[in-house]
Amino acid sequence: MNHLPVIAIGLISQVFFSARTLVQWIMSERARKVLSPTLFWVLSLAGSWFLCLYGWLRQDFAIVLGQCISYYVYIWNLRIKGDFARVPAIGRWLLLLSPPLALILGISDVNTFINAFFRNQNIPLGLLIFGSAGQIIFTFRFIYQWWYSSRRGISELPAGFWILSLVGASIILIYGCVRADIVLILGQGFGLIVYGRNLWIGYREKSKK
Repeated sequence: MNHLPVIAIGLISQVFFSARTLVQWIMSERARKVLSPTLFWVLSLAGSWFLCLYGWLRQDFAIVLGQCISYYVYIWNLRIKGDFARVPAIGRWLLLLSPPLALILGISDVNTFINAFFRNQNIPLGLLIFGSAGQIIFTFRFIYQWWYSSRRGISELPAGFWILSLVGASIILIYGCVRADIVLILGQGFGLIVYGRNLWIGYREKSKK
């Protein structure tokens, strides 16, 4: 596939992710507390779908790995808010089945899958492990958010979520710089600012109580 269309798909994903971050940031600044708006999760879901496709086309396992779990956490947050049920049934099924269908297609030829994702000559094994570690931490923030929110029965973005975001994003940004991946650099560079700001908003809110 031509390089430019692949980059375009990656940039589309980052537009959604940047938009979600911007929306959450603006709404939290106005409310003077950290919010978990529905639009944040809608944009997250859209961005995840496109970024997973981008990682697949680039044969970059570190990117694909990060999207497989967080994708369903986004859906869970929309469900607990009561918004996922508003999506037409066919749309819900398409959203739910997209990752497993892509996985089935990917592993239909196991040897090709392994060579593409784990023996990619363009990505040294050490760098792949480093990037995957960043994605695991970045993905774990949503597992933590899901665990934290499920215990309270509401969708929230706690301080631990933003701390994990800062650590994971820093690693991914370094990985993106080494790989000269403009999609990762732009996405994570902007995110670092907002993650730090949300930590400050949350700290300031707690200090007033």
